[in-house]
Amino acid sequence: MPEGDSVYRTAWELRRALEGQVLTVAELRVPAHATADLVGREVLDVTPRGKHLLTRIEGGLTLHTHLRMEGRWRVFSAGEPWTGGAQHQIRAVLGNAERTAVGYRLGVVELLPTAAEARAVGHLGPDLLGPDWDEAEALRRLAAAPGRGIGEALLDQRNLAGIGNVYANELCFLAGVSPWTPVAEVGELPRVVRAAHHLLLANKLRHGHVTTGDARRDRQHWVYGRAHRPCRRCGAAVRQSRLGAPPQDRVVYWCPRCQPGPTPGGAY
Repeated sequence: MPEGDSVYRTAWELRRALEGQVLTVAELRVPAHATADLVGREVLDVTPRGKHLLTRIEGGLTLHTHLRMEGRWRVFSAGEPWTGGAQHQIRAVLGNAERTAVGYRLGVVELLPTAAEARAVGHLGPDLLGPDWDEAEALRRLAAAPGRGIGEALLDQRNLAGIGNVYANELCFLAGVSPWTPVAEVGELPRVVRAAHHLLLANKLRHGHVTTGDARRDRQHWVYGRAHRPCRRCGAAVRQSRLGAPPQDRVVYWCPRCQPGPTPGGAY
């Protein structure tokens, strides 16, 4: 699933292509909104909210999309071939005289009144990349379940919005705790939240989710994706397991030496 910085960058690209422009093409290729007529309306804004995208359209409408695991928006110049996937994977098309944005494999495509956006995103915690980021509220929400493992707590978008699996793994490493360590036992929890904010800000307009400070290929992460390879800090073999319960479980990586704490059975 994309991280919050990836969604922020997507919103930035869509904003450059669509904001302030009148739609000359608008297709929502989902049954619920297949007959929606948005042509002739101006795109007012494209706002990221955690991992959600809110495209606000003249007339009090918002197109709410979510990338989920495989979704992607791509922007093309007028007349340029669309190369982001097969035709049957297209879920939304928004275009003007100069640019066309095509949404492939989008997990959510929902047209709703702008006044009702809270119905789609009101459950989210403070947005790490939002103008109203609230560290104190994020900490309060995390601390409300002190026995929950820190890895799952960081992934829960109701606590703070924008952290995906890459950052959850990397933040646990930087905090020096296993992902299964209860929130209440994580020392300096504010430092973890501040690190999350710092990392997403640093990466919001670039690719790669760099957490090590080194953007070169295969140098970007401390433990994520490095199962059975040496820890960059101590040399111990990085381990791999699953976090959470199916079907929402995620792959998790950690260094058993740098990240002391509880670990699951069946880890490898």
